Amino acid sequence: MLLLGIDIGTSSIKVSVVDAATQVCTASAQYPDIESGIIALQPGWAEQSPDTWWEHVQLAILKLHAQRKYDPKEIAAIGIAYQMHGLVMVDKEQQTLRNSIIWCDSRAVSLGEIAFEAIGKEKCLLHLLNSPGNFTASKLAWVKENESVIYDKTGTIMLPGDFIAMKLTGSITTSISALSEGVFWDFLENTLSADVFGHYGLNTSLIPDVHPVFAVHGHVSASVASALSLNQGIPVTYKAGDQPNNALSLNVLEPGEVAATAGTSGVIYGVTDQLTYDNESRINTFAHVNYTPEKKRLGVLLCINGTGILNRWIRDIVGSGMTYEQLNRLAEEVKPGSDGLLVFPFGNGAERMLNNRIVNASLQHIDLNKHSKQHLIRAGQEGIAFAFRYGLDIMRRNGMNPQVIRAGRANMFLSKVFTHSFVNTLNVPVELYNCDGSVGAAFGAGIGAGVYASPKEAFQHFKPLELVTAVDAARYDELYNQWLEQLQIQLS
Repeated sequence: MLLLGIDIGTSSIKVSVVDAATQVCTASAQYPDIESGIIALQPGWAEQSPDTWWEHVQLAILKLHAQRKYDPKEIAAIGIAYQMHGLVMVDKEQQTLRNSIIWCDSRAVSLGEIAFEAIGKEKCLLHLLNSPGNFTASKLAWVKENESVIYDKTGTIMLPGDFIAMKLTGSITTSISALSEGVFWDFLENTLSADVFGHYGLNTSLIPDVHPVFAVHGHVSASVASALSLNQGIPVTYKAGDQPNNALSLNVLEPGEVAATAGTSGVIYGVTDQLTYDNESRINTFAHVNYTPEKKRLGVLLCINGTGILNRWIRDIVGSGMTYEQLNRLAEEVKPGSDGLLVFPFGNGAERMLNNRIVNASLQHIDLNKHSKQHLIRAGQEGIAFAFRYGLDIMRRNGMNPQVIRAGRANMFLSKVFTHSFVNTLNVPVELYNCDGSVGAAFGAGIGAGVYASPKEAFQHFKPLELVTAVDAARYDELYNQWLEQLQIQLS
């Protein structure tokens, strides 16, 4: 029996097939090979086409089949991970009405701030665990206010993973986890938030049926099965946002366990059993994949928008067609501290940990006689690590004190410089694993389909590749404080 995992990333679609019995990934593929772009019609805006996601999902699956490492007819369940907080709108015929307003879009920040004040900060934090900010509910309110014709045509709104499941199956569902990441969910009342829907004047009929994360969300239709060489009726049994899914893929499910990822965005995600929140909503709390009202499991999430996207920008500017591996080797030619060059990785929309401010990316202390492209590459990776430390210190003040962090050996964690900077700046050991979002989604499918009796069974063979510990924490603490001093000047 095989399990298919689909990861709807900002940069590309990744797909993997996992053998349910051996728990080994049989094959993986991604499409496209180069990073997909973000549509920015105005400063601070960020959109992508849901129909392009679907096109790329199909091409990725066909590319995966073409490896001929498995029989597609043996795929028994499908799981989906997806970029969080995006807004997808379809009419009653399931046709998309506009591009998706994605996670790093900042246009709704002011609406979220107004809602935070109008509903009441204390009530928002107690019931929603977050400010409405620029999350999905506020994005929907922006469309209602600025594109009323589109809003009036809308039959259903959903998150990106819900959309792909709809295209596979024709069914539209969501989950408490998805609704919480959109800040639609009232945790104290255990229902859709009357305050959010009432303040924004939104219609609750736009929300699809609510299912558990691990559940049947529809069955692959005959037309899709024919086009993708799959069996008709395969169930989609798991859908989760990319960060809860990354935590699942790292077996981070119980209170005190912590995951990290450094892809397009950078995230630290810790699990708690408390309805916790940050008073300034700089870090956010959402229902985890295994959340139930009776057994609360919540993910406390720190997000840095400008992470891998900064590394990509640096590569595009100075790399002249270099691979990331070549880029990482160049970074190793420079000593820690990059000879005083400082990089601030905040150029991808409003940063929640900076109170939803748009401060933009910047370089400081450039010495034109000293600094080379090697310095810029290393300073960029160090700046990302310093931003993680800034956010983790907020999490620590809110009671999240990781003793170890689990991460996949992927994206920025493929760089020795970044990994070394991250571990020493945070002064927390990191366990590196061979996993990614699409593999995690495949395991989620197995749990949802009942192939595994529990997540514990699904990850019984899960072992770290490497444990990285701090060896130069004092030096990196000094470097971080120099970076922090300049950031505080920018924010003042």
